[in-house]
Amino acid sequence: MRWEELTAADFARAVHETQGVCVIAFGVIEKHSDHLPLGTDYLNGHRLCELAARREPAVVFPPFYFGQIYEARCFPGTVTLPPALLLELARAVFDEIGRNGFHKIVIHNAHGGNWAFLQFLTQCALAGRKPYTLYLQSEYLRGEERKAEWKRLLATDYHGHACECETSVTLANFPELVHMDRAPAEPAPPLGRMSHLPGCRAGIGWYANHPDHYAGDARPATREKGEALLRLMVESLAEFIAAVKADRVAPALEREFFERSPLAPPPPTRTPPAGG
Repeated sequence: MRWEELTAADFARAVHETQGVCVIAFGVIEKHSDHLPLGTDYLNGHRLCELAARREPAVVFPPFYFGQIYEARCFPGTVTLPPALLLELARAVFDEIGRNGFHKIVIHNAHGGNWAFLQFLTQCALAGRKPYTLYLQSEYLRGEERKAEWKRLLATDYHGHACECETSVTLANFPELVHMDRAPAEPAPPLGRMSHLPGCRAGIGWYANHPDHYAGDARPATREKGEALLRLMVESLAEFIAAVKADRVAPALEREFFERSPLAPPPPTRTPPAGG
């Protein structure tokens, strides 16, 4: 169920029917080599959440495309927000989801550069009581069989950005937005320009390896591969949503944690959604 397509009355019923579970995909707007659209991450991420929510009912938050993408600010079309504003915006969005009656929020990361940011966001849940629990999906694929099938489907070994797998999935979801004739004629392995500092994490690290914002080889991509890859991710996310619905441990542990925090304020009162 897509949040933005529900009426107010239907929305209230959807909160109940989905056991209070909302799914949000975190993507960004950035360059994807020369053959994929700027919105590749949020477009594919939102579509994946929609398909998974059809298998395991959940309400899917509207397309969200603000995330950590400072490493692409030098390319046309990239959209970034100041770090403090980005953090505050994400936390405010979670609060609004919770205010509307959802007590479990599933986060699907649709952009590799968001991982550190989203991990910090989930850790921030312990900064103060909330009427909801955050669940960050940490694996795109659940189960060794799916991982093995994913590997069998692909002709290339190195992936990262606008590569064979990402291009294939975009061909499956939005073929009209893909320009295979513009795919680079050569693959893009990491350049290793920071390799003189082993074990170092630097903000410029991604650019050092991939100055053209391309990692891998898109040329073997096909729509058929994308449909198969997408199916594996949809199944995995649907299973994760089901596991979140069944979970009673994380909310109980959060209650225990805050009961042991003498200065923690009481949990905010949940406002019932309209029509509820």
